[in-house]
Amino acid sequence: MSTKSPANKLNGLARTLIQEKLLTEDEATAIQAQASALKAPFITQLILSKKLSAQLIAETSAKAFGFPYFNLDAFNTDFLPPKKIDVKLMQSNRVMALQVRNNLLFIAISDPTNLHALDDVQFQMGMALSPVVVDDDKLGRWIDKIVEASDTNMKSLDIDDEFDLGDDVTEKQDDVPQAQEIDDAPVVKFLNKMLIDAINMGASDLHFEPYEKFYRVRYRVDGILREITQPPLAIKDKLASRIKVISSMDISEKRIPQDGRMKLVLSKTRTIDFRVSTLPLINGEKIVMRILDPSSATMGIEALGYEVAQENALLHAVSRPYGLVLVTGPTGSGKTVSLYTCLNILNNPGVNIATAEDPCEIPLAGINQVNVNDKQGLTFAAALKSFLRQDPDIIMIGEIRDLETADMAIKAASTGHMVLSTLHTNDAPSTLTRLLNMGVAPFNIASAVSLITAQRLARRLCKSCKVPINVPKEALVGVGFTEEDLDGSWQLFGPKEGGCELCNDGYKGRVGIYQVMPITDAISRIIMKSGTAHDIADQAKLEGVKDLRQSGLLKVKQGLTSIAEVASCTNE
Repeated sequence: MSTKSPANKLNGLARTLIQEKLLTEDEATAIQAQASALKAPFITQLILSKKLSAQLIAETSAKAFGFPYFNLDAFNTDFLPPKKIDVKLMQSNRVMALQVRNNLLFIAISDPTNLHALDDVQFQMGMALSPVVVDDDKLGRWIDKIVEASDTNMKSLDIDDEFDLGDDVTEKQDDVPQAQEIDDAPVVKFLNKMLIDAINMGASDLHFEPYEKFYRVRYRVDGILREITQPPLAIKDKLASRIKVISSMDISEKRIPQDGRMKLVLSKTRTIDFRVSTLPLINGEKIVMRILDPSSATMGIEALGYEVAQENALLHAVSRPYGLVLVTGPTGSGKTVSLYTCLNILNNPGVNIATAEDPCEIPLAGINQVNVNDKQGLTFAAALKSFLRQDPDIIMIGEIRDLETADMAIKAASTGHMVLSTLHTNDAPSTLTRLLNMGVAPFNIASAVSLITAQRLARRLCKSCKVPINVPKEALVGVGFTEEDLDGSWQLFGPKEGGCELCNDGYKGRVGIYQVMPITDAISRIIMKSGTAHDIADQAKLEGVKDLRQSGLLKVKQGLTSIAEVASCTNE
């Protein structure tokens, strides 16, 4: 009597090989039984049996299912896509990402009948898949290499001793219970991976978000939030506790928001700070981590995107011995980087620079930096008063929020100090009327403010895949181009649909759009007469100051960004 299992219990690859007369049913049944006993894939056990070669299996199954066959010996690691499949998913499903093209992920697989694996990958990556059949033994070696490289990257991460993400968690605060429950290697490794991936992708923020039935991690890349992964929901409490401990927060307090800070030392020359914020939600604590890269303040003003005339006006203003320079724009528009770029230019042994911020985002050697603390009475105004007793040359105030701070800043600017600060206004002209509405006297504004720059950040078109596009002349005029602009001397570009392996949907990085308005005598007279923002804007236009939309359209003419991006971020 035959003891073989029914053929319908054989996997899809086994049935295909039987149909192609490369295996008998008895042979396939015996190999599948061995694979099940060893908890190994059928194809791996088949190759170990030496009945068929890995190449013959791959070529046969590729032909049977209409998929391309690819020899992994010809594959180059340089082509690996930046967004890789999760290592555990890659190992358990025996798959590997090869390349991304037009939002289509080419995936290497040795058993094309493993639909479960393809579904898992598609769910994690959120992309359409194009399977490519490869030799199973070569695929296994490649997966081992990638896993080993991933482990090496984690182990080589040199973490600052005080906030060592890889060591056992220890008590870092008085009156905080021992955090034994979070001494969990998978949590540590997962957090390390999230931080390193975020830095490598150029993210500005990480969001860890608990919901009733799932948990997700999102990165903000080039100003856009993108879902990266959905780890098990059970991880949420351990991960929150881990982050709170290394950020010097109270892990026993889950009812109120907390703020903290942590540091990663990536090498002897590069350190990344993270500003951490927790927020109690109905399903747990949401955690947002802002990446603060000090190198962004030292990349040079030419990298920020100012036009030559704008850059010269700004440098002239901050190089004066006194005056108030204001940088305006919404949250996330790069105001801090602009201010610190200026401070870095001015930072030399011959000047005394002091800053007050909430909180300090970019540590910079040679600058005296203070974190304001409203609860303890250390407000911006209080810090500014103290600065004036410290013999300062240059003062930076993180934000002018009230009349007291505004009056102190103007007083300092009028008494021989260079003062830099920010305001949340839509453009440069409305900044002056905002100060008037705060209650600052027109005479003080006219005499102290020397320059205002408003700014936005637009996504930069990917240099590798941006495509020329044609837009009707009427539409171009409608967004702000003049007849003189449309002289045919330049090409309009847009993002390639789906982007390429080097970018995100056709964009890579961001470029600044600026309105730089020096306070001239004519503008000062309008201020003295309590003129409106429209009056000031009209005068600035007569003096050749480009508004945000005009500056953005210039970036479009230069092929740096798209019309859609400029229209979105200037919103006129």
